[in-house]
Formats: sequence, structure tokens, C-alpha cells
Amino acid sequence: MKTLAAGVLNVAYAETGPSDGPPVILLHGFPYDAHAYDDVAHRLAAAGRRCLIPSLRGYGATRFRSAATPRSGQQAGLGADLLAFMDALAIPSATLAGFDWGGRAACIAAALWPERVRGLVSCGTGYNIQDIARAGEPAAPEDEYRYWYQYYFHSERGRAGLARNRRDLCRLLWRLWSPLWAFDEATFAQTAESFDNPDFVDIVIHSYRHRFGYAAGDPALEPIEQRLAALPPIEVPTIVLHGADDGVDPPENSLRDAARFISAYERIVLTGCGHNLPQEAPEAWARAISDVFAKA
Repeated sequence: MKTLAAGVLNVAYAETGPSDGPPVILLHGFPYDAHAYDDVAHRLAAAGRRCLIPSLRGYGATRFRSAATPRSGQQAGLGADLLAFMDALAIPSATLAGFDWGGRAACIAAALWPERVRGLVSCGTGYNIQDIARAGEPAAPEDEYRYWYQYYFHSERGRAGLARNRRDLCRLLWRLWSPLWAFDEATFAQTAESFDNPDFVDIVIHSYRHRFGYAAGDPALEPIEQRLAALPPIEVPTIVLHGADDGVDPPENSLRDAARFISAYERIVLTGCGHNLPQEAPEAWARAISDVFAKA
């Protein structure tokens, strides 16, 4: 892993592929890490792509540069971090691909700074920008059931549970969200080291409280949040991948937001796959990146 000063972070990131190849930034989610893209990056590098895989704030060896910076997990922070990362590497535009939190960062960049995004591959709920103003509205009972962990994190019991049992809790989420993925303990343990980041618990708890309006955001990020509140459309070529057996974000969820994509758009449902598509279906993920690159 390399380290780069970018915005409020010292970002740890992996890089593979030719340094002069078309850049692709691969963004992981919760509770995963940069290892989710090991197989994808191998395929893309072999095809001549420059792959950059940062650890998000609160994960792995990524650290805040100042103790005074709020440990915010809000969506604007993820988007700002991605833009700062691109600026620090002097990348004028890149293909972005992400799932879960990483998909949110990629969608934010594509919506707010489309000139910096050549194409987008998003996973699960394709338009992954939070509508915080409506977060208090009840969802369908089955959706509420799937979000049990989010409500758990709203309580101090949940914070303590994540701090004490972070590996067991995250392993449980892996099993629930990807019920057909037979990952082994070595695969999980490799990623679980990233949860030992000193800011992991604070970032995760704040993320799941802020999105429901239960925690204030970082004032420095408020201008971005105000822009996101308008739910801006995404006008870059996009492919949305969705696992047919996603245990937290079922495939029908990616149908409802198709109108928010106003450029070339394609949705693909992958049978036999759950939430962590880069590891469950690396060939399909790499192919989608190549296909969206060709659409640009």
C-alpha cells in the first residue's frame, strides 16, 4: 500500500497496472476493504488499466491528518475524499467503480463533478445518494428488517457492540448480505484487519446516524450536503450491477432510480450473487468497467 496526503486524510491505497494507462478508481464499502478488488484489479491491469484502490476514511491504514477533524462518516465526506484523492494524484478524470459506501462516493462525484468522471459502475441501488430529508419516512417492513444493523448503531449499545464485537458483527453481515458466497476465514481475516483502524467505530456510527438525521454533520462539508439534497441527476455513462441474491439491497431497488441517470445507462442483474460483487463476480465487474469505458 502507498500513502498520499489528500484533503483531510493521509490515504492508504493500492496501485496496479501501467502508470500511463487509463485510470480506474475502485471504491470499497462497509464492512469491506480494498482487498475486495484484488481479482478485479488483476484483470483490469492485464488489460492496460491503471487501477487505484484507496482505503476509505476509517479503514485500513488511512488516517486523518488532524485530530481536530470531525470523524464524520457522512456521504459528503466520502465524495470530498474521492475528489481530493484525484486532485492529489493529478488525475483530471477517471472511470469510477464502487459498491456500498464506495458506490456512494462514486455516485456523488459523478453527480457533482461530471467533468472528472469518464464513466461509472455502481452496485446495488444504482443511484446511491442519500435522500436525508426523507430518511424519517418508514420503509416497507421487509426493508426495515434488513436494516436492523443501522438501527442498532443508533444506540449506544450498538456503538459498544461494534467496538467490542466488530469482527463477529461484520462477519455476520457478510453472511447475511451474500448468502451464496462461500468465503473462507482467511479471506475474511485479511479484510478484518482494516476494521482495527482507530477511527473505524466513530466513522461507522456517525455514518448510520447522520443519514437518518440523528447526528450533525461536519460544518466544512455542509456545502456539498446542500447540493446533494437536491438529488442531482447523474449524466455520465453508467452500468449498474445488482446481485440477484443481495441480502440487504434486493434487486428491485435498482429499478426505481433509473430515471436519475440521463446518459447511457445499463442495469445488469447477476444471478447467484449477493452484495459484495467485486469478490463474488470479479470477471463481471471488470467487464462492466471495460464496457462503460467504451460508452464514454
